[in-house]
Amino acid sequence: MMTEQFVNASISPRESLDNLSPHEVAKLQDKSQSGLYALFRQCALAVLNTGSEMDSTRKVLDKYRQFDVQISQKHRGVQLDLINAPASAFVDGEMIQGIREHLFSVLRDLLYVTDELDNCCDDMNLSESISNMVFHILRHAQTLRPHVKPDLVVCWGGHSINRLEYDYTKKVGYELGLRKLNICTGCGPGAMKGPMKGATIAHSKQRITRGSYLGISEPGIIAAESPNPIVNELVIMPDIEKRLEAFVRLGHGIVVFPGGAGTAEEILYILGILLREENADIRFPLIFTGPAGSESYFETVDAFIGTTLGKRAQSLYDIIVDDPHEVAHRMKQGLREVTEQRVQSGESFHFNWQLTIPLALQQPFEPTHENMAGLRLSKSLPDHELAAQLRCALSGIVAGNVKESGIRAIEERGPFEITGEAEITRALDHLLSSFVEQRRMKINHEEYVPCFRLAHPVS
Repeated sequence: MMTEQFVNASISPRESLDNLSPHEVAKLQDKSQSGLYALFRQCALAVLNTGSEMDSTRKVLDKYRQFDVQISQKHRGVQLDLINAPASAFVDGEMIQGIREHLFSVLRDLLYVTDELDNCCDDMNLSESISNMVFHILRHAQTLRPHVKPDLVVCWGGHSINRLEYDYTKKVGYELGLRKLNICTGCGPGAMKGPMKGATIAHSKQRITRGSYLGISEPGIIAAESPNPIVNELVIMPDIEKRLEAFVRLGHGIVVFPGGAGTAEEILYILGILLREENADIRFPLIFTGPAGSESYFETVDAFIGTTLGKRAQSLYDIIVDDPHEVAHRMKQGLREVTEQRVQSGESFHFNWQLTIPLALQQPFEPTHENMAGLRLSKSLPDHELAAQLRCALSGIVAGNVKESGIRAIEERGPFEITGEAEITRALDHLLSSFVEQRRMKINHEEYVPCFRLAHPVS
């Protein structure tokens, strides 16, 4: 058995971030509780650990507990000194170029969010200010492409999927790529990697040399879902809510593959937006798809949506099983309609300002035991508000599964307790039980212990 190897190295950016101020360097070196050091170290380690099969932030940090990163301002620019870094990030002593780029993308985004955005956005309790913040981060990362017709397809799905499902995501990505469409995912493994891999081959056939494979993550999840090797643009958003908003503001359509709690959270997020009356006429193609054998998965998800949010929510998406060609054809047609609508309305192609996103879906939800127990799961709520509450419930379960803060909270106080109306909690119990039975909660599913408990329904 080969022993894990570690590397010490000093690296500098090749194209960007040539200069940082002494103030910025000091913030990154600050190891106090309020400093950026711990956050930067965690995200940097995630990037260096690309290709890992681990999906627990704690396991990654524990395995590489001797890893350290120091930053300095040299006369020729910024330098990162890596100590005990994963050897897999290097080839013959030289860092892989894609990993080098991602390291400095992390540095760029963390510094920008904590510094410059204090001056660009006003009251962060206002929906408009939060959307403005998302726009500024994406523009600073140079992910906005003005004047390019809608062609960015967001692909959501689980990191813990079987080989058949993974191969299917590649086939869908291939069909999308043949139609000269670009791919955006959460940047990790599984259904986040497959569509990018398939599109890469199709783009090569179409002689597209600058295809976009955009990965959007956030600090709490990136260590558990390290960027896959296909990602050529990486953006780190401040939290899960701004990550989700970035997907729907940038993307022109969404394809959803089978997944677990995180995928269900994403589905509830987009439904919570599309159910708003203000968004009723906005074209936004949404397709659920998987290989033959995934019918029961989509039946369970569809039934859950029907029980909790109703038939109008079910009408907002199409379900296509085992037909990559039809998925891509339907998405391409949908993007033509998106283009026509935006031309007629004068809306930008590169950032969907016209979508109304309610504040309940924008403000960060902290998954504490108190907040999870206090969720309102009641049909007395408007459908879009119930979708937001259910989204928070799933977000807490994701935190308890893979995020260090969530795992620690579960260890200290036991599983999160979720209560609500009987019909809703029964539907949620059935959905989550199916994820556990189908081994969708974690890659190492044999070790999975539920981090949640559905309390006896209240009347």
